[in-house]
Parts: sequence; structure tokens; C-alpha cells
Amino acid sequence: MKAGMIGLGAMGLGMAKNVAHAGLLTAVYNRTRSKAEKLAADLKISYCVSPQQLAEQVDIVLICVSADDDVLQMVNAISETIKPGSIVIDMSTVSSATAIKATAILQEKQVCFLDAPVSGGVEGANNGTLAMMVGGDKKALEKARPVLASLSSRMIHMGSTGSGQSTKAVNQIMVAGINQAVTEALAFGQAQNLDLAKVIDVIAGGAASNWFLQHRGASMTHNTFSPGFKLALHHKDLKICQAMAKQQESPTDIIDKTLTDYKTLIEQGFGDEDISALYRLKRNLPFK
Repeated sequence: MKAGMIGLGAMGLGMAKNVAHAGLLTAVYNRTRSKAEKLAADLKISYCVSPQQLAEQVDIVLICVSADDDVLQMVNAISETIKPGSIVIDMSTVSSATAIKATAILQEKQVCFLDAPVSGGVEGANNGTLAMMVGGDKKALEKARPVLASLSSRMIHMGSTGSGQSTKAVNQIMVAGINQAVTEALAFGQAQNLDLAKVIDVIAGGAASNWFLQHRGASMTHNTFSPGFKLALHHKDLKICQAMAKQQESPTDIIDKTLTDYKTLIEQGFGDEDISALYRLKRNLPFK
């Protein structure tokens, strides 16, 4: 089974390395060609100058790009050369409508499409411990499982096409709420003149424990916001969630509040920082 990777950003790079270490990656493509060339040389695999070139030489195409238009552009490109019976797996975070469009494009080529967004941040991508929520044909997922197992520690088939992206929307709304709660609570703790290292340590062992507190609590309280998940990307994801929620008349209080806060931070130049940069607003930290 030969797999190819399209998109070597912060998430895609780690994913590609893990698939390669499993002996299943044969080719990579990235818009910035030098990045693909370097990784290919390091991993002793091929780099491709176009998505079309990659698609014609693999059985499974993995995609990890930033936005809906990017996904559809890649799908349209690979549809020109991809072999019937191949599988395309998109691990980007986009709308369920985009997943349905991609499926329709590839069905005409007798190719299966799986929407398989992930959660776990850069750490999960690098360590191969991502949580993966998959929509689409279950038989195609089983065929692709050896490849996807190299990326994830938890992989669940959620249902028909688009259900993976709908599940990821649930995840992104929860992340927004957790971010709001943790940053506000730690700002409160700071105002109470508590030792925040001790606060984090004791709370991490109780009912309020969560991944974000454990992995971002210490860094944010030291005003360090190196990205694990870029704030601007979460803003993009929440806009998708907002549109989906409004279509179903679901509540959007957390989404709306977080979008407003993120917009303020982006306008101040912090879009490329980690989402824990929300602590800047909660603590009224100076915008440097």
C-alpha cells in the first residue's frame, strides 16, 4: 500500500513523518516546494511538483491543508490523474458541506473520499497520538486503517460523509469553551495572588482537570504562547461552526464570544500565537 501526503504545515509535517516511519509513505507534495524537497530527502522518498503527479503514483492520498477552498482545489487537481479504487483522506478542518462536495467529485472517478479531521494539536501530530473522527465509507476506512493507525491513538468511524467534520465542529466548540474557562480561571487565580504552578498541579488532579490546563497552563501563566494550535486557525474553524450552528438554530454563545475575543487578538497581531493567547485578554496583558 502506497500513501502520499499533500500539505506539510505544522500538522502535516508530523503526520508525514509518522506514515513514513511506518514504511507506508512514498511521496509528498507541498505548495512551498523546498519544504517537500527537504522532507523527501530526509525520509528518502519522492517529492512531487504537483498534486496530479502525486495522485497517479499512490493508492491513498492524505490531505492536510488550511481551508475549504484549499481542500476542493486539491481534490479537483488529484481527480485528473488518480487511479480508480484509490482512497482520498482529508484530515483538514473544513465544513461538512465541503466533504460532501469532495465526495461527489471523486465518486465520478470511482475513488472513495473520507473526511477524517483530527484533534491533538502539533504534539499529537508529532507523536502519532491524534484522535481521528472519520466520515465516509466504512470499508474504505478499514482498507486505509494501517496508514491512519500510524497517525492516531484513537480512530472512530462516525458515519456517513460529513459526519467526521461535524464531530470536529463539536470538538472545536468544546475547545473554545475550555479555553475561555481555563484562561479566565487562571487570571482569577493570579488576581488572588496564588502560586499558579501549585494551582495547576492540584487542579490537574481533580474534577476540573483537562488537557488544555495540563499542556498550556504553565506556559500561558509565564506569558509564553508558542503555537500548538494557532489562534487564527481556531478562529477560522469557529466561523465554520458558527455557520453550521445557525443553520440548525443551535446556540452559539461560546462560539460568538470566542470569535469576538480572537478578532481582538488577531487585530493586535497575535493570530499566529497559540490559542492560549486568550490569557492576554483575561489578564489585560500589554499588547507588545
